Amino acid sequence: MSFNQFTNLDFSSLRTQIKDYLRSSSKFSDFDFEGSNFSVLIDTLAYNSYITSYNTNMSVNEAFLDSATVRENITSLARNIGYVPRSSRSAVAQVNLSVNFGESIENTVISATIKAGIFAIGSINSGNYVFSIPEDVTVPVNTIVSNTSDTKVANFTNISIYEGNYIKKEFIVDSSQTNQTFTLDNSNIDTTTIRVEVETNGIIENYEEYRNIFEVNARSRLFLVQEITDEKYQIIFGDNLLGKKPSNGSKIIVSYIVNNGIDGNGASNFTFSGKIVSNIGNIESTVTSGISNITTTQSSENGDEIESIDSVKYLAPRVYASQYRAVTANDYSSLIPSLYANVDSVSAYGGEELDPPEYGRVYITIKPKNGDVISEALKDNIKSNLKKYTVAGIKQELLDLKYLYVEYESTVSYDSSFIPDKLNLQTRITSSIQTYAKSSDINSFGGRLKYSKLQSIIDNVDGGITSNITNIKMRRNLVPLYNELANYEICYLNRFHADLEGFNVKSTSFKLDGVNGDIYLTDFPNLDQKTGVIKFFTLSNLDEVIYVNQNAGKIDYVKGEIILFPTNIVSTGLSGRIEIQVIPESNDIISKQNLYIILDTSANSRLTLIEDVVSSGSNRSGNNYMPPSSFISGKTYIR
Repeated sequence: MSFNQFTNLDFSSLRTQIKDYLRSSSKFSDFDFEGSNFSVLIDTLAYNSYITSYNTNMSVNEAFLDSATVRENITSLARNIGYVPRSSRSAVAQVNLSVNFGESIENTVISATIKAGIFAIGSINSGNYVFSIPEDVTVPVNTIVSNTSDTKVANFTNISIYEGNYIKKEFIVDSSQTNQTFTLDNSNIDTTTIRVEVETNGIIENYEEYRNIFEVNARSRLFLVQEITDEKYQIIFGDNLLGKKPSNGSKIIVSYIVNNGIDGNGASNFTFSGKIVSNIGNIESTVTSGISNITTTQSSENGDEIESIDSVKYLAPRVYASQYRAVTANDYSSLIPSLYANVDSVSAYGGEELDPPEYGRVYITIKPKNGDVISEALKDNIKSNLKKYTVAGIKQELLDLKYLYVEYESTVSYDSSFIPDKLNLQTRITSSIQTYAKSSDINSFGGRLKYSKLQSIIDNVDGGITSNITNIKMRRNLVPLYNELANYEICYLNRFHADLEGFNVKSTSFKLDGVNGDIYLTDFPNLDQKTGVIKFFTLSNLDEVIYVNQNAGKIDYVKGEIILFPTNIVSTGLSGRIEIQVIPESNDIISKQNLYIILDTSANSRLTLIEDVVSSGSNRSGNNYMPPSSFISGKTYIR
């Protein structure tokens, strides 16, 4: 008698299959399974099979990166392909500090040192946070000569301070333990702040974190960091073949900073709480006076939580595919998020994709998790670190992120017999659109606003909604250089609709040098409807259009691009910007290159609710029902 093939593993199905299996035997052909105590044994067998199948399924799932759910398993699988998940990151600030030694000390002070450890207390709206430095900072003492006296001053400039508490931990190497481990007991460690020293017979050697296998030999003083259980970390040393192994009895001193992630961002006011010593020969003396206030050159930023398991599962195979080399655009998109914490999305494309092409360049745009754009200091840091992975001859250009706003005008018809509360329906529709605006469909480079999906989201809010007519507009904000003659290029990278009557482009007001009144811009297409001209105009008291410049720029409807010829803008109607609105040729909007889509759910978009009198039965004939327009409402000249 053959065994059954189990295809359904829920309890009731297993119980039925066990009974069917027993009935197939002649010994139990007429047996009453339900009316006897034998049913208890069948239940036990079914329950045991159910638990076994569940555990087996979960265990097998945890063996693969795509299906694993336990963090320890995911990090272990990622480690097998050479990927180290990013730790939580301390918020980092740049500060300056000086020490005035006065005149009392003669030419004996050579240098001053801020000792590793707590540096300052930073103030943020949510409270006070400790900021530390992971290693000593030493600067020479300079003499400032004046007519009355000579003063000795030590200037500490652009010091990077890290949010978090500075901690030291010591281990003694014991070769009698075959599997001795060096585990750091704290979670939320910023692994970039880990410093390792090994003391052997009174001699201290500094070890550096392993970066790549090149030039590694038996004498290389390197260590590895790997994540283990509970988001803690373990320090691993070489084996005297690849990397030097600390000898028996050596003391290992590990220091690191335990941080609060994103909570440390935004600190700009600091009170010094560290330790400064003056160096006179080999003698150190603690400095207690002459310490200036801290001046901040860059508020704390880039603090972040530990890399999520979704990010690990996404990036690990892609970084492995790149082999930590930045050759293709996808390599950059994978490497940068693995190297820097404050990265939400990355766009990378080669110069050969541009028109005209620019060979030998790769253009990178980063959307930070916190803030709108990344700082210039971080840009320089990224470009510097990318040199380790890039191919010689390829130049990286980091472009600022630019936002493409998508606005909607939606008229929703509803059946009042099902929806008595119109205001509540409007709130629920707005909430659903806001949720879609935050979805992964839109919130990434290469993201796309899907028009059909937006319409279905509105329709699915309530069964009483009978239809919706939704129109789409695109908007870019032009930030002018006031009182300067400048060219402007405004790219949407989505094709424009070109109505031959013009006024496909509308703007808010601005003022020009030497021209009275509020100025607006608009377009007029050429007969081919592929290109056109930009014109500046003003409105009379009767709202008549008066052109002040009929060749202010040009427009390319196919490329989705507006270029303004040299223009001197002296002020704008809106604070710091001119809003320029266009009608897209397609209602599906895609973000390209360094553009990032934002579905604008503010007052710039409009939601109107009207009663569907036909569906509600109040006007079955439909004579009094006027459907809303499927086009942008009203012929207006300005935004």
